Amino acid sequence: MIALSCIGWLGVAQAEVTLTEAWVRASNPGQSVGAAYLTLRSAQAVTLVYVETERAGAVEMHSMTMQNGVMKMRSLEELAIPANKPVTLAPGGLHLMLFELASPFKVGEQVKFRLCFKDQQGKIAEQFITMPVKTAP
Repeated sequence: MIALSCIGWLGVAQAEVTLTEAWVRASNPGQSVGAAYLTLRSAQAVTLVYVETERAGAVEMHSMTMQNGVMKMRSLEELAIPANKPVTLAPGGLHLMLFELASPFKVGEQVKFRLCFKDQQGKIAEQFITMPVKTAP
């Protein structure tokens, strides 16, 4: 449903989100899930509402928190990007979870993503980014 709304509003809004420090974690053969990380910055408050890549059957935004010594991960419907405050997706915290991988991510590859952002007026804009595949730091 969100993907359709992203298509319906393309070009109407210009989110102008700066995407930096982006990378995809290398995965092992047979592994069906992966993760991607980046930092998002915007001069105006926006919300990340949808992410996709041809390399995964589905992409979800996730948070990870430590509760009573147990790491808990949960899916997020959307991710708020406050005006002029960077939001960092990194190992052990917020991240993009990639499901149904057709093939493993190999170091040196490049993976293209489409991100859809909603502004405060409800307009949707898309941005594309190509992320390098790396090993975990």
